[in-house]
Amino acid sequence: MRHVSLAGLDVSRVGLGCMGMSAFYTGKDTDEAESIRTLHRALELGVTFIDTAERYGPFTNEELVGRALAGRRDEVVLATKFGLMSHIGRGTPDPTGRVIDGHPDNARAAIDGSLSRLGTDHIDLFYLHRVDPTVPIEESVGAMAELVQAGKVRHIGLSEAAPETIRRAHAVHPITAVQSEYSLWTRDPEDGVLDTLRELGIGLVPYSPLGRGFLTGQITSPDDFDDDDFRANNPRFTGANFTANLEIVRVVREVAVEASATPAQVALAWLLAQGDDIAPIPGTKRVARLEENAGADEVALTPDQLGRLTAIAPPAGDRYPDMSQVRR
Repeated sequence: MRHVSLAGLDVSRVGLGCMGMSAFYTGKDTDEAESIRTLHRALELGVTFIDTAERYGPFTNEELVGRALAGRRDEVVLATKFGLMSHIGRGTPDPTGRVIDGHPDNARAAIDGSLSRLGTDHIDLFYLHRVDPTVPIEESVGAMAELVQAGKVRHIGLSEAAPETIRRAHAVHPITAVQSEYSLWTRDPEDGVLDTLRELGIGLVPYSPLGRGFLTGQITSPDDFDDDDFRANNPRFTGANFTANLEIVRVVREVAVEASATPAQVALAWLLAQGDDIAPIPGTKRVARLEENAGADEVALTPDQLGRLTAIAPPAGDRYPDMSQVRR
């Protein structure tokens, strides 16, 4: 597996998002043993950029990752996040149970729990999971900078931040990476965020780089989702939007046949071709899918194939039922 640099932080070119092992897509087939095998296989393949968050579970995903990495902590670049839960009694839960809390005291409270669950004395990349509109970003990042000074965190990042917020944060303490949804399914970072990151020398970590599974071609009907699956009520996966978005998969499949690759590998290869400051974190809880995703590192698309993929029209429907909590 080749590596890239996120503002000086060396990471595997393809990472592993662990959220689905414990939350949101779990359905009825949660298998902790398989998830741990997947994490171990990731290390064997050189996929060493591991992403989790306290919100996933909550807490159980960090615990799972901590158990899987016991005795192997030094082999990975470990990322986690705070800010979608409050440990200090602030805010009101939204319908999903989330509480956006970027208060400095919440950062200080969150880090010790994450360190304990992950079985480590430091986090390599600590993100603010969402920007808190009630707390100046300078205060949130200032507290994160204190955690760097204390040795609990090595690098800090933001998730789903708007360009001006990124600039303000970076002026307080160097931001290593911004995590945003980016793929053939979601091109939002191209509207100002990516240019800002490159101007400031910050890396981009695309989450959901396979369009929450849609770009794999494995999802053929809204009936494929369990009732507790986040996607069952996502605008892009319902009604006429779902049918319209199948055209995206058709183009990806067409290129995959030409490239002797899978649709997932083509979708990831397109993303990797967008720059050497990008490290996507496709999520999976299965070894076979991990091996498929890692194989994207070896897929080289032709200029014509890249052009056809880039020309795909945006998907129908918003990417969240409520878009008010992203890109602040």
